[in-house]
Amino acid sequence: MCLAIPARILMIDEGTEMATVAVGDVKKEVSLALVDDARVGDYVLVHVGYALSTLCEEEAQHTLALMEEAGLLAEDEGPLPR
Repeated sequence: MCLAIPARILMIDEGTEMATVAVGDVKKEVSLALVDDARVGDYVLVHVGYALSTLCEEEAQHTLALMEEAGLLAEDEGPLPR
């Protein structure tokens, strides 16, 4: 089973199709090569360094709340370390 995590786009480098995204306080660089028309402030589903699709803020927040409830996210800290 694969898991994609909702993350908010903070910054986009148009030249490289890379974006800085955040889940809580955790920031990561991901590729936007698979997503059309992503903008700063959008939420994307992230899996292994790639944004797979965009999603609305309500759906992203709901998914993050469920992940936190299941113990997959530490409160206000983003994903737990492996």
